[in-house]
Amino acid sequence: MTALLAGFGTATAAPGSRGAPPAGPAPATAYPVGVHTFTLDPGGARPLPVTVWYPAARGGVAPGRFPVVVFSHGLDSLPALHAPLTSRWAAAGFVVAAPAYPRTRRGAARFTRADVRHQPADGWRLIRHLVRLDTRRGDPLAGHLDVARFAAAGHSAGGFTTAGMLTSGHPPRLRAGIVLAGGGLAGAFAGPTAPVLFVHGDTDPVVGVAVGRAAYARTPGPAGFLTVTGGDHGSYLTPGRPGFAQVLATTTDFLRWALYGDRAALRRLPTDATFPTHWSCKEGPPVNAFCIGRAPS
Repeated sequence: MTALLAGFGTATAAPGSRGAPPAGPAPATAYPVGVHTFTLDPGGARPLPVTVWYPAARGGVAPGRFPVVVFSHGLDSLPALHAPLTSRWAAAGFVVAAPAYPRTRRGAARFTRADVRHQPADGWRLIRHLVRLDTRRGDPLAGHLDVARFAAAGHSAGGFTTAGMLTSGHPPRLRAGIVLAGGGLAGAFAGPTAPVLFVHGDTDPVVGVAVGRAAYARTPGPAGFLTVTGGDHGSYLTPGRPGFAQVLATTTDFLRWALYGDRAALRRLPTDATFPTHWSCKEGPPVNAFCIGRAPS
């Protein structure tokens, strides 16, 4: 991780800043990582247990404010199962908040895959809660969240959830999306234009790569597509498996560009995709240099 972070310079304004103050400089070294848990609306109809990974120092959150990534798990999964990726994002300078969805998480009393259509609203409920929490005296995360800079990310059904959060009328504080082995929902990729990164194995037997490609084609703004050659539905999210190092480097650089405005990270995106991955991209407003001089594909 230290090698991955080396060379990150001072950030410029994040893409699509819409008047928000400039982001702080992208961290140049890795942080220790802390974990915090809470339950959103514990007495409500859809309680959300949330696991938060954060940059840590001296037993608490590291000094400063950090952009926030809302991470959505897939069917019959849990936030903790994605810790190899989410904890590394936290080490790179992000607060990662991952809800356990009430009807699709592992162990859900009333499991139903159809409930995915309700999860984008849950994601937005969490974002609104985090905005309020940042001002709540005594909360360990208060004063450490850059509430003008959120990204949504997710795997499989969580990727569809992420797409569903990028719908018409979504607040501009949601600045980017990462769809891992997922696709689009009805009405997705509308509203304020946000860059989206897709990651997909080209032999995925659960969500075919054509589904991800179709969603990629629908995005109105800049988008990138990282194909894992020979990749299945998500083994490339496991450390030591083929593609993990490339997926980690690409997703981290994408987040650093989208949320910190780090143009050095943007320039690295094509070269992050070494074998067994392949990078393609397309341009779109508000950024017209996303493909770094490469022909859009």
